Amino acid sequence: MHSMMRLGLSAFLVATALAINVAPGHSAAAVRSQNPPAAPAQAPAPGGSAAGGPGRGGRGNPAAGVIAMYCASCHGPTLQGGSATSLMDEDWKFGGDDASITTTIREGRAGTAMAPFKDILNDEQIRQVVFYLREQAGVLKGKPETKVDPHGAIVKSERQTVKLEVIAKDLETPWGMAFLPDGRMLITERPGRLRILDKEKLLPPVTGTPTVWVQQDGGLFDVAVHPGYVKNGWIYLSFSETLPGYKAPEPDPAAAAAPQGRGGPPFPPSMTVIVRGKIRDNAWVDQQVIFRGAPELYSPANFHYGSRFIFDRQGHLFYSIGDKGKAESAQDLSSPLGKIHRVNDDGSVPKDNPFVKTPGAVGSIWSYGHRNPQGFAFDPLTNKLWATEHGPNGGDELNLIEPGKNYGWAVVSYGMQPGITKSEQEGMVSPKAYWTPTIAPAGIVFYNGNRYPGWKNSLLVGCLGGQQLRRIEITKDVVTHQEVVFNEYGRVRDIIIGPDGLLYVALSLPGQRVFDTTAGVIIRMLPQ
Repeated sequence: MHSMMRLGLSAFLVATALAINVAPGHSAAAVRSQNPPAAPAQAPAPGGSAAGGPGRGGRGNPAAGVIAMYCASCHGPTLQGGSATSLMDEDWKFGGDDASITTTIREGRAGTAMAPFKDILNDEQIRQVVFYLREQAGVLKGKPETKVDPHGAIVKSERQTVKLEVIAKDLETPWGMAFLPDGRMLITERPGRLRILDKEKLLPPVTGTPTVWVQQDGGLFDVAVHPGYVKNGWIYLSFSETLPGYKAPEPDPAAAAAPQGRGGPPFPPSMTVIVRGKIRDNAWVDQQVIFRGAPELYSPANFHYGSRFIFDRQGHLFYSIGDKGKAESAQDLSSPLGKIHRVNDDGSVPKDNPFVKTPGAVGSIWSYGHRNPQGFAFDPLTNKLWATEHGPNGGDELNLIEPGKNYGWAVVSYGMQPGITKSEQEGMVSPKAYWTPTIAPAGIVFYNGNRYPGWKNSLLVGCLGGQQLRRIEITKDVVTHQEVVFNEYGRVRDIIIGPDGLLYVALSLPGQRVFDTTAGVIIRMLPQ
């Protein structure tokens, strides 16, 4: 049995290299554009998260050990080629999307050396191999060196050239941006500051803003301006807070020297909170709570808070809440975790929300089965809502959000997560695009103005992973093309359109850890 598996897997990888790599000059993107895949568009992302190669353990992917044991001798220690060809190419004769590669492995390809392996490898093993190849290819690309000062840089994309102009410096991890009607910009800094940028002058932090819990992913998140701001003055903030009234347990003397949360004192329970208030004389006043979870929702996990805002044309506020590390909650309609919510501007629940009449359900839920959505945008051509979502280990998603629909987490995923063995299931909505290695998608915006004619009707996606600004073309709700506009100026947290029709981007430098607080800037993109 052991020798049969050795022969089978070796033959499988040799045959894969022979049968599905295409000659140089025929890109996977070209193949996809001519023959759009039935499955969501899959695009390996430059500079994605590190994945385990042979000898690295594969970040928990069982395929890593299999490939290292049986394949490195033929395909080289990094699978870039040896006596057999490279498995790290992005050029595929029979389609480079995951569905096509899976079919090649499972069914073989008639007229080639690629034999079917459905009798040797089960579906989950094939899924693990495909995922491994994606992640390892991303690692081998490496990460571009970050250019600390993007001011004056000229960026030439496929259809548009722009010049980057720094308009605000001395920020720390800028998270969200929003314009006031008079042209001033509001900026949130994750450590807890709300700033006003007035004619490229950064004013002192607004006083009196909520006290935030700043740990790992926690802090001050998004900011939004009410569509009727001129009349009512409302501004919306999301942030993480510790459980009101929480008292830490007496410390264990034996663990006194250990770091908090790592054998030492536990982290306090925390949760996402959403409020609205007004700014008067550079002070935050008249605060009202839009959402604060029940005490049992607070947990010591300092990640998956969400949280992005957007208003629709009717004045409803949409906001995202991550699963807060409780993956099973995403499928539980009695929990607000792992959901996209829709409320009236005062936080009350609209009568036409999909689960208002469902017994036990949280009435504000608009869609569910989400892990950690951090980007919202309405397509101005269709008025449909799109959202980006962080996957578990790869499998980041772009979703078209519809009321009442289930987006699958944590039953299905295109990323790798212990306990999840499938990517699709009937009754659950598949993403319109997904990415492995991770790009950690954040803020997004559709551009339909005239300042950047080459990008008209494109979706622009800010990415924390790989420092990318990514442009996506969508036709009839199908992703048809993608490109990386730039990937060397820092983590892209948010992107918005200003009243002048120009694009504004929040950047922060990468840190030693992905959640480190680091220096950030706001840039304006000038068409050339």
